[in-house]
Amino acid sequence: MAHAAPASGTPTGGARTSGQDGRGGHGGQSGRARTGLPPDVFDARTHRMLRIVVPVLCGLIYGYWAAANRRSGGPITGWNLLFGFLTALVFAVVLIALLTVAPRLPRELHAAAWTVFIGCSFGFLYSQTGDSIYRSVGNSIAVAVVTFIVFFYRFYTREDAAGHRIH
Repeated sequence: MAHAAPASGTPTGGARTSGQDGRGGHGGQSGRARTGLPPDVFDARTHRMLRIVVPVLCGLIYGYWAAANRRSGGPITGWNLLFGFLTALVFAVVLIALLTVAPRLPRELHAAAWTVFIGCSFGFLYSQTGDSIYRSVGNSIAVAVVTFIVFFYRFYTREDAAGHRIH
């Protein structure tokens, strides 16, 4: 005989099972199952830690890439290492600041902030190759325009005018 499954967010009746948190959900899900978002795999401490670790790792990759572009296949020197680590530090700090501030901005400024970051990052990397400055600026503007279109569309379709996420 077929029985209907209980609706999401409703208790299954009787006594509470050990996994329920009193809101009808299960502990650790924070209501994500009802909104259609995937469940959280990591706890809050891991998320806080990853807000720093991921930008630092991205910064190290970016710094290595910039240093490799600058030396053009030549020998690795102390100045090249210093340049790579300073580039990584600046990139990571700006990325952490952007990840902190940008979500609080209206969707147009949110997209513009990411556009400036990605356009400048690409332009800086390209300028380290030794090509002309006009080509570097032109390519970074092209990347920035595409970035703005994609990010504005993304934020426009997933946020209301006040900047609240729509699920």
